Amino acid sequence: MTAAVTPGRGGALGRAVDDFFVCDFFAAVPKHDLASMEHPLFSLSTRPDRRILNYVHNDVEVTVTPSVKGRATIFDADILIFCISQLMAALNAGRPVARNLTLTAHDLLIATGRETSGDSYRRLRDAFERLAGTRITTNIVTGDKDTTSGFGLIESWQIVRRTRAGRMVSVSVTLSEWLYRAVLSKSVLTLSREYFSLRRPLERRLYELARKHCGRQPEWRVSVETLLKKTGSASPRRVFRAMVRDIIKQGHLPDYDLTEEPGDLIVVRPQVVVEPVGPGGPQLSIATLDAARDLMPGWDVYALEAEWRTMWHTSGSPRLRNPDKAFLGWIKKRPE
Repeated sequence: MTAAVTPGRGGALGRAVDDFFVCDFFAAVPKHDLASMEHPLFSLSTRPDRRILNYVHNDVEVTVTPSVKGRATIFDADILIFCISQLMAALNAGRPVARNLTLTAHDLLIATGRETSGDSYRRLRDAFERLAGTRITTNIVTGDKDTTSGFGLIESWQIVRRTRAGRMVSVSVTLSEWLYRAVLSKSVLTLSREYFSLRRPLERRLYELARKHCGRQPEWRVSVETLLKKTGSASPRRVFRAMVRDIIKQGHLPDYDLTEEPGDLIVVRPQVVVEPVGPGGPQLSIATLDAARDLMPGWDVYALEAEWRTMWHTSGSPRLRNPDKAFLGWIKKRPE
């Protein structure tokens, strides 16, 4: 078994040792896999949820079966987000990765906005047990394979070392092949760091759906009925509608604004709207914006894009042979 090393502060983003990927937490940009963001794999309940979830939408079928500990929750998913973020940071840096990870429990807690008390370590262990015990049967495609299969969200986990006080110091985690394929195919999206500060499960789920379905589009319209289904909420529609209205009123969702419209519709819009680009204006790819997030963690890439466009326009709107390269070059030279 490979033991975790003390996280470096010199910018190391992880390395593979004896088929293990060692997580070196150093401001890795939060990322989540697309399938988990689009489909309700995680429970929104704060109590043990032992219901079997059967979800069918378009051509996707998902059955989530909990263990006696209950179904994995949307807060348990923070562990997967941490692992995905570390692996993607390593891939972007050209480093080798592995499905088996060794991570430092303290770094995981800090990265996901949690306290580092003894009780937090106990809850972390409970989360690992729910992730390993929750079984998923689905035909969701990850990577380039379309199969119907059953698996746990993580294949296994093990506490590698404990302090004298009994707290876990590091743990080894083996991700499911299904999730690991999603990482290797880069079927992931960047999350706002404010995501971890959202304490209401439904807020987190609404942000995931907004990020997945709205993205850079001007808006995403969805019926309350469809939204209820996609969140996986067990609440009756009228109760769910009231909860969404309260979230709209509070306005805590990062990056996106929600409004209610006649016809029982919810409209999601990005908070920063980039002006439409004319026929001769530079077009940036989604991959470029994700690369900008990696270069400027914690920054609003749409605001940076707007600033860059203003600079380009005031400089006489010169023709750019490679707008993506020009934007990333400007990012690298821009003083923070």
